[in-house]
Amino acid sequence: MTREEMQARVLYRDGMMIIIDKPAGIAVHAGPGKGPNLEMYFEALRYGLAKNPGLAHRLDRDTSGCLILGRHHKALGRLGKMFAAGKIHKTYWAVVLGRLPQQAGRIDMPLSKLTPDFGWRMVPDPNGISAITEYRVLAEGGGKSFVELKPLTGRTHQLRVHLSALGCPIVGDSIYGIPGAWPQETLLHLHARSIHVPIYMEKPPVDVEAPLPAHWRKVMAELGQEMS
Repeated sequence: MTREEMQARVLYRDGMMIIIDKPAGIAVHAGPGKGPNLEMYFEALRYGLAKNPGLAHRLDRDTSGCLILGRHHKALGRLGKMFAAGKIHKTYWAVVLGRLPQQAGRIDMPLSKLTPDFGWRMVPDPNGISAITEYRVLAEGGGKSFVELKPLTGRTHQLRVHLSALGCPIVGDSIYGIPGAWPQETLLHLHARSIHVPIYMEKPPVDVEAPLPAHWRKVMAELGQEMS
């Protein structure tokens, strides 16, 4: 990614934070494999400050959309406290296989981390950590559903596991999906559509939306929906 391409992904910027439109298919930070990641390009987002901005939260490698960066230590501390207190609200869009049990509902399904020899994954577990998701169906067609999701907790892979457990895995999900349901190169159709950040006491909350990525175009056309 060039400096200009990284800067073109900025959706919002002020003295405290930057909100970018994260592309699908790249990790936000270096993992054990030390492969390509977004933090490698944060120098392009200094905008006059001496240090790079830092991640205020995480998105999965295959998830696209709104990602908040704190521009300095004080900002990261404030944002971290807001996330912990549940004051920052995120809305996701997803396309799933099948139809949800209701047009709108609440999934209250605790999760635990399973670590078998071949790798880890999250699984439903009545004795696990609380995980709650609200959903609303926006459109249906062609054996798929376009869904709005509001996670009330922030567990790893929460949305992916919850939808899969209802028999409606997210299109392109190679971990919790149905083997062979889509071509191997199909990207995950999970997008952090918007974020609500009441970071300033004397100002209105910051509300930002991220446009849908190009790989959604085909499935949105199948659902009779316009890209936005």
